Amino acid sequence: MFKVTSTDKAPAAIGPYSQAIEVNGFLFASGQVPINPEVGDVVAEGIVDQTEQVMKNIGAILEVNGLTYTDVVKTTCFLADMGDFATFNEVYAKYFTGKPARSCVAVKTLPKNVLCEVEILAVTKK
Repeated sequence: MFKVTSTDKAPAAIGPYSQAIEVNGFLFASGQVPINPEVGDVVAEGIVDQTEQVMKNIGAILEVNGLTYTDVVKTTCFLADMGDFATFNEVYAKYFTGKPARSCVAVKTLPKNVLCEVEILAVTKK
């Protein structure tokens, strides 16, 4: 069995999916984009502000599950422009200090034309 988890401190799903699913000691979180959940809109257009909002959204999903960024074992990062890679990494590194495994790819377009999206896999049983 699995448990669907959600929080109003992160953006609601904008499609037929859950914010996160917990199963067998793992939390699988859907990709987070830089939507401010308080207003439902994408934050400023720059990669720094957008990455910060993505990290806040991830933090909210982790928190509602009693977890922190150090419980994350894998991330998948999507960038609209690989030219933002270094700047994205600077913000990312402030949050993922445990250096989880990671994939990072450039994609043609992201939902709502945002600059970045990040999904996570975390360990729930320590």
